Amino acid sequence: MRALPVVKMSGTGNDFLMIDNRRGLLAESELADLARAACPRRISAGADGIILVEPARSASHEYRMRIFNADGSEAEMCGNGSRCCAVFARQVGAAGARQVIETLAGTLHAEAADDGRSAKVQLSPPDRMVLREDVPVLGQRLRLHSLNTGVPHAMLFVEDAAAVDVRALGAAIRHHDLFKPKGTNANFVQLLGGNAIRIRTYERGVEDETLACGTGACASAIVTALVHGYTPPIRVHVASGDVLTIHFDPDRTGKTSSRPYLEGAVKTVYRGEFFWDR
Repeated sequence: MRALPVVKMSGTGNDFLMIDNRRGLLAESELADLARAACPRRISAGADGIILVEPARSASHEYRMRIFNADGSEAEMCGNGSRCCAVFARQVGAAGARQVIETLAGTLHAEAADDGRSAKVQLSPPDRMVLREDVPVLGQRLRLHSLNTGVPHAMLFVEDAAAVDVRALGAAIRHHDLFKPKGTNANFVQLLGGNAIRIRTYERGVEDETLACGTGACASAIVTALVHGYTPPIRVHVASGDVLTIHFDPDRTGKTSSRPYLEGAVKTVYRGEFFWDR
């Protein structure tokens, strides 16, 4: 049995086990297995995923962030995870307040607050936008919008987000033929007025609803601005009850003229050891 030092963090409801892997604590072959072992709730530590800080592969980055979902798959990046990572990297001395982070989705710029309770991150340039696409799902035609903000997202505007069966409808959208082979995350977006929205998100890799999704909040905010005329910054109310603020410059041609910023709270839940019976 191995005792692995971990820090549990939550980014507005997305929770992660943070690991400093700059000195090779874990081998490449162990990472997926560790995520599958550590992330189940009730019977293990419980988390949406594990995040590792590793040495950067180029001098232009301060460190490399890697994230493994609960099912062991490696994600390109994660918005709320990157905010947690910015705070964690500053805590362990991997970076200062302003950071340049290497991810599979490209370079991220982040800023961790001095008090360690919040962070903001500039995400990847949005791309692969498709608006107003009528798609057959579970016997009905849904008007979906899709956008990649580092990872792929589909958005469905609904009257009442609380009334949506996120597990059933989210899974159907996530696995729809339109989004094969890798699938998509599914977001259900309710307009609140006053440049505010409420979302619920079904996340691939977690294969369930999560309490928050940073890249989903960004994608939903951008699509809301383009489809419904909202003006940034847009406040996004997530299932945890927290609020994320999304900053971007809208371009009415159907794109965005700048990379969006995701801003919100980060909580350090505990520091300890995960006992891995491997």
